[in-house]
Amino acid sequence: MWRDAGTPADSFYEIRPECTDVPKTRFKIKAGKTLSVRKWQAAFSPEGNLDLGKTLSRIYRGGIHPLIRGEVWEFLLGCFDPKSTFDEREQMRQRRRVEYARWKEDCRQMFPVVGSGRFITAPVISEDGQPIQDPLVLSQMNPDKGADGNRANGMEPVTDKKIIQWMLTLHQIGLDVVRTDRTLVFYEKQEHLSKLWDILAVYAWIDTDVGYCQGMSDLCSPMIILLEDEADAFWCFERLMRRLRGNFRCTDSSVGVEAQLNNLASITQVIDPKLHQHLETLGGGDYLFAFRMLMVLFRREFSFCDSLYLWEMMWALEYDPDLFSVYEESDTDSEKAEGSKGKAKSIRQCGKYERENMKSGANNSEAPLPISVFLVASVLKDKSSKLLTEARGLDDVVKILNDMTGNLDARKACTGAMKLHKKYLKKAKKP
Repeated sequence: MWRDAGTPADSFYEIRPECTDVPKTRFKIKAGKTLSVRKWQAAFSPEGNLDLGKTLSRIYRGGIHPLIRGEVWEFLLGCFDPKSTFDEREQMRQRRRVEYARWKEDCRQMFPVVGSGRFITAPVISEDGQPIQDPLVLSQMNPDKGADGNRANGMEPVTDKKIIQWMLTLHQIGLDVVRTDRTLVFYEKQEHLSKLWDILAVYAWIDTDVGYCQGMSDLCSPMIILLEDEADAFWCFERLMRRLRGNFRCTDSSVGVEAQLNNLASITQVIDPKLHQHLETLGGGDYLFAFRMLMVLFRREFSFCDSLYLWEMMWALEYDPDLFSVYEESDTDSEKAEGSKGKAKSIRQCGKYERENMKSGANNSEAPLPISVFLVASVLKDKSSKLLTEARGLDDVVKILNDMTGNLDARKACTGAMKLHKKYLKKAKKP
């Protein structure tokens, strides 16, 4: 599933020339450090079994070459079992493509714009299931025929509450799609925008618990760019959402990411009590200023290229060889997994962060904290002096953190996160 080796790697992430205010890319591919195509191929047996443990340290040190990034991500996110063969993975890929096509057809039957190469940015239905007779809606639904009647566009009153809820999200997905990575040349093409909209619309339909929430488009966008087949991109995004969907689960009294913000507060209190006290004094003890960093994994704080590098570093550090089997078992049980269960596993095949959790016994109690929480703690620690001396209110905290956008070093942030994680585990053990 590699991209054509003749395609310049940087062309996937080309920035439109008129966009001069985007964060600069700090990460550069370094010969001998990056996981290359040759090193990746060498990690497979003749039958296709993958020794992923051989590649994790290289990914952490230098990232993944863009030509193989999509395929490596599929393994890091648990799409495939490293112990499987080439043939077994191809059979699974084909089954998943068929399943995605079926879901997409179900969505198309309910709303014909899905799969049409178009998308909508205006509401199409009211909360009581009545079609909205807005000319913009009708023209977006069927630009060839224009707004010449609701029935001609396939819209009928809807009574099924699940369908109503799904259709209410479609225009929000469209609004987010046109705002996502708009500086990239890739998204100048309508077909790429509509592909992103289709994937998010299908996901919103099958994940009835969470549906669609703002920020998911930022997480899905790289999958569209890295994996040419729409179904493959969908499954890669679906696996990423297994890790992160808890962030988007909201109730009347709380948001999903709130638990991580509480953990961030606890970590900062242990690691840098003076900073934590200062933030509490300013009224920021809930750490809501870090909401976006955790929700979309630093997509806004790093350049597009650097955010991809950061993600794969995080996933390599957190890698759990049981990830695939945990997800497959949860599918059998008709449940969604949101982390790895404690099982006997080869420590050599685990990422460095996961190994630390195993040694500390974290996987035998509650689910270990994601490395993203320690990443944010690392950033706060790095900015501690500035926050203590210059922040006189929450607006100052937000400004100081916003000023670092585009100036963060992904590898330095991950190294800092690992150090804080080790330090936190030691202090947390003390009575």
